[in-house]
Amino acid sequence: MKFLFDLFPVILFFLAFKLYDIFIATAVAIVAAIAQIGWLWLRRRQIDKMMWVNLAIIVIFGGATLISQDETFIKWKPTVLYWLIAAVLLGAHAIFKKNLIQAMLEKQMALPSFVWSKLNLSWAGFFSIMGCINLYVAFSFPLDTWVSFKLFGATGLMLVFVIGQVMMLGKYLQEASAVVKENIVGSEQTGQKKENENKVSKES
Repeated sequence: MKFLFDLFPVILFFLAFKLYDIFIATAVAIVAAIAQIGWLWLRRRQIDKMMWVNLAIIVIFGGATLISQDETFIKWKPTVLYWLIAAVLLGAHAIFKKNLIQAMLEKQMALPSFVWSKLNLSWAGFFSIMGCINLYVAFSFPLDTWVSFKLFGATGLMLVFVIGQVMMLGKYLQEASAVVKENIVGSEQTGQKKENENKVSKES
């Protein structure tokens, strides 16, 4: 459900383009992004920082498209967002020694430090490549193809990448789970041993 909610502006952008044109679609995408955050705000739910960033970028580039009546700006919007995410992931790790992917996911899974670093780097690389792919499709194919790519192509590539990440992490998650089980069993055995020793001490 959250996945569809996150895609809400893109879906409306696609539908508006099919029914009208790129400029109406751009205006619809801006309104949809604002409505998306407004809905979360009214529901008093936490709004991800990335949603604010996405809103700012679509307002700036979408607004430039509407003012200039030039579709070039809105074509650049996904690439700017992708490259910004990649820069933040790499910059936070290089400058502040903070792994943002680990910060987001460490409560859901336990992984070795080198795997977290690999994961952070792979996501940064993915978004960097996605930015390049968006530009290639946007300026090498008809506008209709690019609009379809935004909804179906980009989403499909994201799903494939996530599935690949899950398969890659499966081994490490199983190893981490085995370690946790061993620690639990070991602590239970230690506790049982101490309990037996206490019983023997009392009896003697």
